[in-house]
Amino acid sequence: MDWIVQQLWLIPVVPLVAAAVSALLKQRQRRLSASLAVGSMILALALSCAALINAVVHSGTGSTARQVVNFFWFQAGDPQVTGTALRLGWILDPLSAVMLVMVSLVGLLIFIYSLGYMAHDENFTRFFCFLSLFASAMFGLVIANSLLLLFMCWEIVGLTSYLLIGFWYHKPSAAAAAKKALITTRVGDLALLLGMVWLYSKTGTLLFYDGGHGCLEHSALATLAVQTTSLGLAVSTGIGLLIFCGAIGKSGQVPLHVWLPDAMEGPTPVSALIHAATMVAAGVFLVARVYPLMAAQPGGVASTPGALQVVTWVGAITAIFAASIAVAQTDIKRILAYSTVSQLGFMMLGLGAGGVAVGMFHLITHAFFKALLFLGAGSVIHGCRDEQDIRQMGGLRKLMPVTFATYAVGMLALSGFPLIFSGFWSKEEILHSAHVWTAPAPFYLGVVAALLSAFYMTRQVCYVFFGSVRSSRHEAAHISNSSIPNKSEPPHVGCYEAHESPWVMTIPLLVLAAFSVLLGFLGTPAWPWFQGFLGGERAAGDLGKLFEGDVLRLMVLSSAVVFVGLGLGWWLYGRKPVRSADEPDVLEPLQPEVFALLKRKYFVDEIYEASVIRFSAWWAQVCACLDDWLWNGVVQLLSLLVVGLAWLNRYFDEYVVNSGFDAGCRRLSNGGVLMSRLQCGRVQRYLRLFGVALTVLVLLLIWGCGAP
Repeated sequence: MDWIVQQLWLIPVVPLVAAAVSALLKQRQRRLSASLAVGSMILALALSCAALINAVVHSGTGSTARQVVNFFWFQAGDPQVTGTALRLGWILDPLSAVMLVMVSLVGLLIFIYSLGYMAHDENFTRFFCFLSLFASAMFGLVIANSLLLLFMCWEIVGLTSYLLIGFWYHKPSAAAAAKKALITTRVGDLALLLGMVWLYSKTGTLLFYDGGHGCLEHSALATLAVQTTSLGLAVSTGIGLLIFCGAIGKSGQVPLHVWLPDAMEGPTPVSALIHAATMVAAGVFLVARVYPLMAAQPGGVASTPGALQVVTWVGAITAIFAASIAVAQTDIKRILAYSTVSQLGFMMLGLGAGGVAVGMFHLITHAFFKALLFLGAGSVIHGCRDEQDIRQMGGLRKLMPVTFATYAVGMLALSGFPLIFSGFWSKEEILHSAHVWTAPAPFYLGVVAALLSAFYMTRQVCYVFFGSVRSSRHEAAHISNSSIPNKSEPPHVGCYEAHESPWVMTIPLLVLAAFSVLLGFLGTPAWPWFQGFLGGERAAGDLGKLFEGDVLRLMVLSSAVVFVGLGLGWWLYGRKPVRSADEPDVLEPLQPEVFALLKRKYFVDEIYEASVIRFSAWWAQVCACLDDWLWNGVVQLLSLLVVGLAWLNRYFDEYVVNSGFDAGCRRLSNGGVLMSRLQCGRVQRYLRLFGVALTVLVLLLIWGCGAP
């Protein structure tokens, strides 16, 4: 076994050590904290690249492409009798290798970007401590060969996301968003935990691969596929659906998507880290990791497994649902947040309809161009003195040329601009898989969602970068960066004094823009290297596949959809730029009711507020009343009963037990006093008593002898 496999544990441990050291540093030790965080990510990236090279070398060589290291965590009981050994482990295979490189590279760029974005924040050291802990947990999740170890890292990711989303805790909106994210994802995590318990009860292990005895290996899957529940579902399907619920929560799928748009309340680097490379990708990665379980079918059954059908439909509905909401939003980060939800839906659609390689290809490409878009949005916000309303912007392409150029690349990649950008190839692969799936509806939903993606991104770019600077506010006084003591509470001065961001923020944008273009060529139909790598095959290049009937027709359709979305967006927003921030959206007069519905996000939050949250509040009041009146009354009654018994016991003790005991003691004492008089210690008195007794005895004898 190669050295990198043996030392794979170092990848999550290095940023964990950086987080631990940063937690002990003082606030003023900013440079040391940042150096530790960035240095740990550089080392993690180097090790991840070594792991990827190792995986590429072993790719297409059968079982050796998957290398695992399992170890004992603890032993319970006598191993010779009934003892239970709990084992954990890590794994290096193509899936974990590409995820390691993606997370470490995108994470490193976000860390570097944060040096500039958070430069004036007073809690700079704490921020990088949380970032390092977040990265460590994500690395551990990726390399885990045990569902238990994955779940532990999964929960640490949830904790750190709570800390980072609510980093500016003095903002009520940030604190509320952090709590919302934590509670919402816990709903899915509870189902995931139940799935873990069920899986362990059926297989006796949570190791994915263990020399033929893992829960994702043939023997266990064959057993799970033939067993059924009381509802008629295969056990593998039931467990897969519970695990998928965890992915729904973490990856923001309908109906647990509500936390993800609010997560933008944290600093922009946090939004990029959560929405692009780490937390939301964890749910998609989980489905990809347990894909053999979800795809398990009894022998001879050719239909699509039930778990994968659910994954496909949930993904398709989420894609179009979130894309339609993004059309009517005005916050630059909220538009990208709903875009993330929509793209995660595309990934789930790809996993369910096409398999691991299809969904993961879009995950990897999306990580780069969505990180680019969020960091680009952060650059705009930074340059506009923390303005986030796109209606207050405009004309920034001349004031921020680097940000505009890189943002345009990310926008075109997300829209799926044909042939050049990575988003086209990964999204086209998903639509191709959905087209040949058992039901046509997910394909059509995906096509409409793709059109809306191109439309709302064009709308956003036109609002932000084209036209002239517009603002209904008048705080246009120039304030230099050095006069902003705390990045978390900056003064608002609008976009009149917009400026390009420093190099420490623009260089990561340029790197991400390059990857947003180049990555797509690793998964084209002409050279499907990425798909072959994940599938354990060596892909060969064949330019002729681009011109095959089905492939060419879908490429033309995808291109047409993108051009329609881009053209419609430009026709409505670019041809006649918005002149005033108070001017209503072009779509609003056309269908005011529909636009209001989209702007209010289908009233999902209000529905939850009126149903789930209100029921929870009502139930809490019921529980409080039960606690105050019923259970507290029972406790008070019991306490009165106990006090009464105590008084009764005291009365019996004092007036019955003590009285009899005291009387007996007095008699015994009096007898003792009498007897003590006979024990005076004077010999003369003893002789006198002896003489008297002898005399009495003689008289008795004489009297007895003289009697007739």
